[in-house]
Amino acid sequence: MRKEDHGKIDPKPIGEPSERVHDDHVKLPEETRFLSSQIQRLAIQMERANFSEYVQLIQRPKRLIFLNLISGISRGVGIAIGFTVIAALLLWILQKVAVLNLPIIGDFIADLVRIVNAQLRTSSY
Repeated sequence: MRKEDHGKIDPKPIGEPSERVHDDHVKLPEETRFLSSQIQRLAIQMERANFSEYVQLIQRPKRLIFLNLISGISRGVGIAIGFTVIAALLLWILQKVAVLNLPIIGDFIADLVRIVNAQLRTSSY
C-alpha cells in the first residue's frame, strides 16, 4: 500500500456480501454459527446504509461543515420563497374578498387595517 492510500476507504464494491462471507464448509458450534449469521446480517445492513460513506464524511470535518452550510442556505432560501408565495396568495385572496364587500369579512378586514395603521403611528422605539 502506498503512503497516500493510507486511511482511505476503497469506494468500489467488492461484491455481494453473501458471496464474500461463506463458512458453510466448516462445521461450527451452534452459538458460533448464530453469531456468524448475525455478523453477516450486520455487514449487509452496514453496506446497504452506506456506512463507509458516513465514516468518510465524519473523518473530513471541513467537507461536513461545507455540506451543512450549503444545505442550511438551501433550506433558508426555500422557506423564504415558500413564505413569499403563500403570503402573496393570501393577500390576493383578501383583496378579492374585500372587493366583494361582505359584511362580516369586510368589517374584520377594516378592523385589521385600523389596527395596523394605529400600530404604525405609535412606534415603540
